[in-house]
Amino acid sequence: MAIDRGCVGMTTDEHAYTYDAERVILYALGVGAKKSELDYLYEGRGPRVLPTFAVVPAYDALHEALGRTGGTLENIVHGHQRVTVHQPLPPRGTVRSTCTVAALYDLKRMAQAVLTTRTTDADGRLLVETEWGILFLGEGGWGGEAPPARETSTPTRPPDARVEETTGPEQALLYRLLGDKNPLHADPEFPLVARFKGAPILHGLCTYGYLCRALARSLCGGDAGRIKSITARFSKPVWPGDTLLTDLWVEGNRAWMRTATRESGEPVLTHCTAELA
Repeated sequence: MAIDRGCVGMTTDEHAYTYDAERVILYALGVGAKKSELDYLYEGRGPRVLPTFAVVPAYDALHEALGRTGGTLENIVHGHQRVTVHQPLPPRGTVRSTCTVAALYDLKRMAQAVLTTRTTDADGRLLVETEWGILFLGEGGWGGEAPPARETSTPTRPPDARVEETTGPEQALLYRLLGDKNPLHADPEFPLVARFKGAPILHGLCTYGYLCRALARSLCGGDAGRIKSITARFSKPVWPGDTLLTDLWVEGNRAWMRTATRESGEPVLTHCTAELA
């Protein structure tokens, strides 16, 4: 099905999302949290909420917007992600999200949709905003505008920190319980899996959560609440069981990150930046 280029500017209905502490804990486990990060894994300490959890309440609104574009799961991959925190998400409660198709770009062999979400509390107070870059394979070539360039450079000096962490072989099967049920991450028979060596790949958003944790642990003293925004491009696939090697730099309240896998030696998360409190 061809992408509907008239979908730009469309905003979804408001979607309510009710969650509890167990959902917050499941997210932390889904992005690899360990017992040393007990604040994020134990309701007796809140639990604290990782800022990248913001993608979870936005799923329903995002899926409605994706349906309006005309794209299908058979040709969708995730290109980039941003989360901006205005107020911390509570560890339990009901929030409401809307999603807007902000832009549609022509990448010749594919199209890129940029979708943005806003999540508010029951009083209408803005909590978090997200931006999703979704790629539709085989849908470009209509002569449309190309996407704007994104920041590519990291500091030239050696990194201030490196975090090494191995994902679990069942990591994607755990993460998908948060609501991202794309068969690309579970079903070896799903047609799109053939593009990825015939094996289901890890969700980009799972790797993104690992990035958030690496940043919190190495540069924020374990306090993810200091992360006010975090952006990453998903440049190469990651498979469950891969080891992530994340280099991090910080100058004042700005951080840069880059993640590669030990298995490929290639960067898998690039164009990564964060704003810190």
